[in-house]
Amino acid sequence: MAHPAVYVAFQMLILALVGLSSATPGGSGPNVVSLLQPYDFLYYSGVRAYFGGEWAKAAELLEKSLLTKETLSAVRRQCHGACAAAGTEALSKLDSEEGSLWDLFALDWVQQKAECLRFCVGRSVTPVGQLPVSTDIEYEFSTCNPYNFLQVTYYKLEKLQKAASAAHTYFVANPSHLEMRNNIEKYRRMKGVTDEAFQDREIENEKHWVLYDAALHYEASSDWVQAVEKWKACVNETLRQIEECRVQCEVTSQPLPEDRGVDSVSGVFEKAAALSLSLLSCWQSCVTQVATRPGRISAQEDYLPTQLEHLHIAQFKAGNISEAVQTLHSYLVFYPSDKDSLDNLQLYYKTLGGDTESQVPQPAQEIVRYVSRSLQEKKLLYFGMEKLDFSFTDPDLWTPEEVVPESLREMWRAEKEKINEKIKEGEQVEEVDDSGFFAGGPVRQVGVTITMDDEVLNGTNRVVLDGVMTEKECDRILDLAKAAASSGDGYRGRRSPHTPHETFEGLTVLRAAKLAQDGLVNQSDARLLHELGERVRVLLHSYFRSPSGLFISFTHLVCRSAVTGNQEGRLDLSHPVHVDNCLLEPETKQCWKEPPAFIHRDLSAILYLNDNFDGGELFFTKTDAKTVTARVKPSCGRLVGFSSGPVNPHGVNAVTSGRRCALALWFTKEKLYRDMEREEAKAFWSADGKSGVKKDEEEAEEDATTTQKARSHTQKEKSRGRGRVIGGKDEL
Repeated sequence: MAHPAVYVAFQMLILALVGLSSATPGGSGPNVVSLLQPYDFLYYSGVRAYFGGEWAKAAELLEKSLLTKETLSAVRRQCHGACAAAGTEALSKLDSEEGSLWDLFALDWVQQKAECLRFCVGRSVTPVGQLPVSTDIEYEFSTCNPYNFLQVTYYKLEKLQKAASAAHTYFVANPSHLEMRNNIEKYRRMKGVTDEAFQDREIENEKHWVLYDAALHYEASSDWVQAVEKWKACVNETLRQIEECRVQCEVTSQPLPEDRGVDSVSGVFEKAAALSLSLLSCWQSCVTQVATRPGRISAQEDYLPTQLEHLHIAQFKAGNISEAVQTLHSYLVFYPSDKDSLDNLQLYYKTLGGDTESQVPQPAQEIVRYVSRSLQEKKLLYFGMEKLDFSFTDPDLWTPEEVVPESLREMWRAEKEKINEKIKEGEQVEEVDDSGFFAGGPVRQVGVTITMDDEVLNGTNRVVLDGVMTEKECDRILDLAKAAASSGDGYRGRRSPHTPHETFEGLTVLRAAKLAQDGLVNQSDARLLHELGERVRVLLHSYFRSPSGLFISFTHLVCRSAVTGNQEGRLDLSHPVHVDNCLLEPETKQCWKEPPAFIHRDLSAILYLNDNFDGGELFFTKTDAKTVTARVKPSCGRLVGFSSGPVNPHGVNAVTSGRRCALALWFTKEKLYRDMEREEAKAFWSADGKSGVKKDEEEAEEDATTTQKARSHTQKEKSRGRGRVIGGKDEL
């Protein structure tokens, strides 16, 4: 056999030729007025201005560094398309020339393509801007640290909307950063900061996750038509993101490998092989990069095959059997011998009826090309591991054993078995309630009785209490809702936050207090709304034997009304199954305690006000979000309390007629997260009437952390898919 380095170098070249032969030429390159400066230099300059207190300059430079990095990626992408056809003439000679110099034509093609890229990028980027950036800079931008500095900078400049946006963007990528979480809570209470400010500025790079979460949402609501649409879009966007990543791997400058003490001729091939393997490894790592959520350090296993699995099931349930067959064939390209999938395939054939197997559509060609290309790359990388001591970690569980060299298979099997065992353990482990609550304590309020406990509700830390309110009190709060909820604060002004078949109205304690002060609602009714929160807190603190103080985190008077004439054939839920303090992932039966979930919530409660409506039952499920374990029918004065964690997934059945009203409450053991609005409401009712509203312009200045501090807060949890919490304020 020829020298291994020579083999890898030229096999890599052939693979590149095959991959680029189907590329589509782009435009003539971007029209940039001035050359792009190095974004790392702009970033460091912005940080220096920040620590020098030059806030306007810091904001300008930090924003410019973010924009320049984004523009640089766009330039590379456009140049890659524009140069795809470069050297085509030299490439065509490979099929016609014979002899030992055939490789010179290939090298000529490589050189022409490289020159095209160099010229194209050089028209828009300075020479220094084309150089590779340091790993520290890559880390800074991957963790969104520029936004860490920007949030303080904009706060200093009194641009609170921009400060809140920067804080939210940083927090999405760093969910364990407690200082930023506190800052966001302060921004939410500041005058002039709207809900629209809390948007992730990096969401454009995470479209596949938005689609993934939307698809899971529609699945939970059994809306299979919409689920199919979202899963299709998710698959296409995932493939697009992977291709985008691969383009950046190919066009981005790479440092040359160090000399290994070989002669000059062999050294050329050694470096060529090392660079080739590095590029292959970068291409393969795109799978991991795209399958990793913001704020996670690990990727979701089998991200693309998982989407195909969801898609074919959704297509089957939506009645698109032929499409389901094609998607299942696409899934089988990854796992050709998967027994469950083969059984499903036979079921689909049977459903179609007749001799349809020969007429069934073939797997999607983009999936076939994706797998074929990936396998070619893996073969070369494993060869490099065996012969050239190259380090490579396979990102895929579906890699067939025959791709791995015999000498590496034992190690490969052991690693794969560890991963599979870990996945199985995750599926089998039952959730344990670590909330610190212990149901069964005394209920001291006269007239309140325990109607259902853990045993009747088939769960842990669940209770139903009756008699918490009188009929007269229920009527008073219903009147308050009728008078004020329509002008209250629901879900960012959205009429139907969870379903178009119902309208939604909400009212907070502070809003009620302000309306009472203006004489628009009864003062005593507003006070009763406030007092009910404390009444429920005392009851649940005693029953669940909370070992520490319990604080009200949020109180929300919620009414849902069925839309007249819009109920026929309805299959959705009034509120899909969810968990209050973590992100439920039904397919893996796991719940991730990280934003945007309200992770500070410890105890949840619903105090019902009426029962003159159809539907609207609360139900509990297992972590699969499907297996119902208990149901609770609303009635005046009935209180449902339960710990807010993963042992208590719950949802609300559709309200098909009438209006369902309830008081939703959440409690926390952390004083930091107590409901500040309740304290503001008290100020309205102070004895002298002159206390006024507590000023909420608390300083949000939290010094931006250095690179080292930011790293200490990196999330270290297993990364898998998740359902996204909808809306800024949850309710039950």
